[in-house]
Parts: sequence; structure tokens; C-alpha cells
Amino acid sequence: MTRRVAVIGGGSSGLACIKSCLDEGLEPVCYESSDDIGGLWKFKENPEPDRASIYHSVIINTSKEMMCFSDFPIPAHFPNYMHNSLIMDYFRMFADHFQLTKHIRFNTKVLQVRQRSDFSHSGQWDVETENKDGKTEKHIFDAVMICIGHHCHPNLPLHDFPGIDTFKGTYFHSRDYKTPEEWRNKKAVVIGIGNSGGDIAVELSRATKQVYLSTRRGAWITNRVADNGLPRDMLYSRKTLLLRQILPFGLTCSMAERKLDNRFDHSLYNLKPKHRLFSQHPTVNDELPNRILSGTVQVKPNIRRFQGSSVEFDDGSIVEDVDLVVFATGYRFSFPFLASHVTSVSGNKASLYKYVFPPELERPTLAIIGLVQPVGAIMPISEMQARWATRVFKGCTKLPPVASMLKDVQCKQETMAKRYVPSQRHTIQVDYLNYMDDIAGLLGVRPNIPRLLLTDPRLGLKVLFGPGTPYQYRLKGPGKWAGARRAIFTQWERVAQPMQTRPCDDPKTKRSFMWPLILSAAVVGWAAYVNRNNLPTALLDKIIVDLPAQD
Repeated sequence: MTRRVAVIGGGSSGLACIKSCLDEGLEPVCYESSDDIGGLWKFKENPEPDRASIYHSVIINTSKEMMCFSDFPIPAHFPNYMHNSLIMDYFRMFADHFQLTKHIRFNTKVLQVRQRSDFSHSGQWDVETENKDGKTEKHIFDAVMICIGHHCHPNLPLHDFPGIDTFKGTYFHSRDYKTPEEWRNKKAVVIGIGNSGGDIAVELSRATKQVYLSTRRGAWITNRVADNGLPRDMLYSRKTLLLRQILPFGLTCSMAERKLDNRFDHSLYNLKPKHRLFSQHPTVNDELPNRILSGTVQVKPNIRRFQGSSVEFDDGSIVEDVDLVVFATGYRFSFPFLASHVTSVSGNKASLYKYVFPPELERPTLAIIGLVQPVGAIMPISEMQARWATRVFKGCTKLPPVASMLKDVQCKQETMAKRYVPSQRHTIQVDYLNYMDDIAGLLGVRPNIPRLLLTDPRLGLKVLFGPGTPYQYRLKGPGKWAGARRAIFTQWERVAQPMQTRPCDDPKTKRSFMWPLILSAAVVGWAAYVNRNNLPTALLDKIIVDLPAQD
């Protein structure tokens, strides 16, 4: 019989899971609590409880070639960094192309996921759901994939801000921010300098009288646009990864920090943190330095207290008549429909093998998909996890013994604690290429570069020295895609195409023979001088006469 798999959530991770199930001959049933696909990327004017929510202007921080599903490139004419509406367009294309939507039950909430009484033998689950009319149903599934992400529950640490109860203005979490217009000519404070905090501060600064960006630690600011105007993440390759593994951590940080400081001096702008660049999730913002330079954003330390409409900062400075405070203070994740003994969450930490499988389950029939915070795109990572998980469900791929999995979990946690500053944000952190290669190795789709260099040198060089695009993981093994090689060879064409919006004929430079003649004369003169004792006198005289005269 075909195994039935419950997929909880219809965002990018849920779509990847549905497709992976279909690819492996499994029967997916996806439960989506809203009326549409897209999850986080579906903009809604009014945030819904326990659901991710974005502001109207959000543009993704990862470029299209690095964020696409591995066998479905984003259209060439789409911009490299896409607005949330274009991301939704892409998801719809993906869902339509692979006929995924018919497997989704919209407006259906999952109330409970529970192991069946014979779980140790069957590995099956009881899943209880509720539709929009309040009708509940119970279903039996052979496996469950949880794809609800980690941006559901806003972290609003009001207890850390004395006097907030006396504040006369408006305050809310960044998930409730939508547009800047209503705050025109007002004073605003944004707390937190992650990606949302930086973006909201920049956007508010175009409408408000003044924005104050409050940060405890500061941050290193990277930008989407890299050298020669290329998408920054397209410059990250296996060559870069190898260098970072060989060179000392401090040296790689210093080299990268120096480059960021060449763009703008982080100390001068009051942003420089005490921690190193690779010890915190990067903040990507192309416009923040300009807003600071123009004075519309002022960088401030942590808030000491609120008093009425005044805000006092740790340095003793006070700002009066503040109208708005935005808490860009991150999120907490949890699985309220899942029993704590299956997998527990404490301090934004969950004990999961490779961030996917609860290691102590008797049967590996539950997978958490997309519960990572990558330095890079999450869509290909969720897809890779889904491809691996479905192979495990089928028994084609085996998990290691429990002790080995627990040791791996502990090792990951210790490594993360050594590298990153303590923060709820840094409990599920992964490096894109490292993690993709790790899971790809378990699945059997990791590119074999030495073999590629021998059998297909041009492709091997592109995989080694080019960007780590998702297509590389469709070259071989389960889920091999015939179009993967061509997608790799044409990836830079898709980067360039959306920018080719006007004819731009570079003026042809006139070829000059002056410098070649001078260099040729110099070479001949040098050769004649070196070999002067071996040249006939008449020839030597002729060379000297022909050389350019010196004044």
C-alpha cells in the first residue's frame, strides 16, 4: 500500500515536502491553516495569530539562483532579489507545474499529532484536524512532516524594558509593522538590528521626523550588491568554503571585516560590535549607511527605561516625544500540537538530528523541515531535507544508531556555542553550503568534484569555482534531473537578463600601435644589448639607429 504522509504547513517548506513525497511514490496530504500557499511570503494586511507575517515592501536577501528549488529555476526575467509578491508568483508556478495544490487542505488547522498505540511496530501517527467551520476529524498517517517554520511566535521581551507600561505612544512587534505612511513626521525607535530591524528603520526614516535604531551589541552590515554589481551570495563557492576551512577563524573574520569597513567604517557609524563577523547571523542592508550618513537614522545603545513619551538609553541620552517603538526582537518557535516527549523546545532549542529527526523516536517517521536559520537561502535547504526525509520514510536511507545521533546533536550545539554570541537567534544556525553538502552526502546526491573534473572538466570547474547553486544536487543520485547541467551552465545568463533593459553599446576603443611598437623596440634593444658580443657589427649599428632616440 502507498504510504500516507501528513505535511503540516503550505509554505515553501511544505511545497517542497509535497513534491518530494510525490517523487518517491508517497501520498502527501498537506494541512494549511490559511486560505493560500506561501506561508511567510504571503503578505496580509492584518497579521493572523500564530502565523508569520511580513511588511509590504519586503525584498528577499538571497538571490534567485541561490534560492530556487533545484529542478525548477526561477524565470530568467525575474529580478535577482525579488519582492515578496514575485516570490509568491514563483511558488504558484512551482505548485502548478508539479500539480501540488490538489494535495493541500486549506483552512485546516492541525490540533494534535500523536503516536498510535502500536507506534513501535507501525510508526504511525494519529492526526487531529479542524476546518474553518469548526469540524474536527482524525486521520491515520504513516509519517508526518512539520513545516511551520520558526517565525510564528513573536518574541516581545517587555520585562527587559522598565517603564514600558507608562509609555504614551504606540509599540508593537515588527511582525505587526506594514507601511510607514501613518508615522509621517513622527519620532520612532526601532529596537534590534537584525534584518527586519534594519529594513524597518530605513523605511521609516523616509517618512518620519527621526528614527533611532537601538542595538545592544551592534552589527556588521553586509549588502546584497557585491563587487562588480553581482549578487553577493553568487560569489560564495566551494573554493571560498575550502579557504575558510583552511585559514584560522580570526584571520577569515579580519579579512572580511576589513572589506566591510572599506565600504563604510563601522566604528565611525557607531555600529561596530565586539564580536567577530562570523559570530553572528549577518545583517543585510544596502541602504542603512546612507540613512545614517544623512542623519535620518541615529544609532543608539540599548534602552535603559521608558518614562511617559520619553526614552532613556544606556549612555544617558534621552529622546523626548517618541510616538512609536518597534520591537524587532525575533521569534520563538514551538510545536503546540506535538507531545513534549516526542520533541521538546526549550530556550529556542530542539534536540534534532541534522535539525530534522528526533533522535530517540523508535521509528523515524517524523521530520521537522525548515527549522534552520541559514547563512544563505532556506528554500533549497528545506527541499534537501524533504528529499532526505522521504527516502528515510521509505527505508531507502537508514539513520545511524541513537547514540551516534545524540552525539552529533551535542557536537553541533557545542560548535555553535563556541562560534556564535549567545542569543535565541543562534540556536538553529547553519552555513548554507556546509549543511547542503552534509545532507546531500546522506542522500547520495553530493557532487563528486574529483570525478567531475575527470569526466566533465568544464562542469567540474563550474561546480568547484562557481556559486553553490541548488542545481548541483540534481546531477546524480535519487531525484537526478536531466536539466541540471544546463541550468548550471546558464545560471549567469539568468543573473544578467533582468538588467538588460536598454541597449548599451560600449564605445569601441581605437586600436593603437604606439605601445606595442615601443615595447617591441625595448625588447629588441634589450636583446641586442644582452647579445651585443655575438652580433655582427653592421647589424648592431642598424639596430641602434632604428631604436627611438632619447632627448
